[in-house]
Amino acid sequence: MNFKLFQMDVKSAFLNGLIQEEVYVEQPPGFENFEKSNHIFKLHKALYELKQAPRAWYERLSKFLVEKGYDRGSIDTTLFIKRYLNDLIVVQIYVDDIVFGATNEALWKKFAKEMQGEFEMSMIGELKYFLCLQIKQSEEEIFINQERYTHDMLKKFDMLKLKSISTPMSPSTKLDLDEKDVDFAGSRTDKKSTSGTCQFLRRMLVSWSSKKQNLVALSTAEAEYVSLGSCCAQILWIKQQLKYYGMTMHNVPIYCDNMSAINISKNPMQHSRTKHIEIRNHFIRDHVMKNDIKIEFVNTLHQLADIFTKPLSEDKFCEIRRNLGIISVKEL
Repeated sequence: MNFKLFQMDVKSAFLNGLIQEEVYVEQPPGFENFEKSNHIFKLHKALYELKQAPRAWYERLSKFLVEKGYDRGSIDTTLFIKRYLNDLIVVQIYVDDIVFGATNEALWKKFAKEMQGEFEMSMIGELKYFLCLQIKQSEEEIFINQERYTHDMLKKFDMLKLKSISTPMSPSTKLDLDEKDVDFAGSRTDKKSTSGTCQFLRRMLVSWSSKKQNLVALSTAEAEYVSLGSCCAQILWIKQQLKYYGMTMHNVPIYCDNMSAINISKNPMQHSRTKHIEIRNHFIRDHVMKNDIKIEFVNTLHQLADIFTKPLSEDKFCEIRRNLGIISVKEL
């Protein structure tokens, strides 16, 4: 869509917020009124270190953008969108940092001018580094990496001179005898399994997760079923976000390599093998019946989520990494 992303920074952002509640402070050093030394000050505007300051700043900024014709996101309330015929401008707020982009150059230039006219702003320019993410933009693609963050972490723990390995974990490490499915009972301390999921928008990896489950699964099928639920929840969130952009999707496929878990998700009848599973994990059935999602089988050999849950050989690790769309920074 010819999107170009830019970044602005608000100078002394919290000082722009207006306080709605009655807030009083002691007379700060250098601003004492010696004639009324036993008095306190009533605030009309926010100050740093004030717990109301972030909310007050956001409310003022939000009100300003809405007055300018921007729609505030219903899922992510820090996201603002404005449409001009076939063109679109998107604004993302993160405290005092603002990331924005548009399909038309005139739109983002107008936004920057409006913001600088209302607040004291500094235009950083093209988005290159944000929340420990490095961003490289080209005419056709946007690449994201964490090379600088990784380097800083290695430097912090004095690991820059250590010898590297080709995969995160040696394939000789055995987490469990069962080499299919999520990592079943992989934790040696509490026997909880690990869910691994990844979500794509077309061919682009947009979300991924590797997280220990909250319960102790009694079978690989249950562990996979819980993992399906967490993947479904993430997909539903993405669907709602895309709907805000004007894109509606149905029957989003979720690929699972465990037929028992797939059958549980499609069978509305309760039986002895599933009655112990917590009710909150059965919401996936409702969304299968509503055609929000569909569960499809994928052979374990082609399960991309394995990279998040188990040690792999170098060849397999590199193959999955490539299929996830991950490339070396040197290739950029």
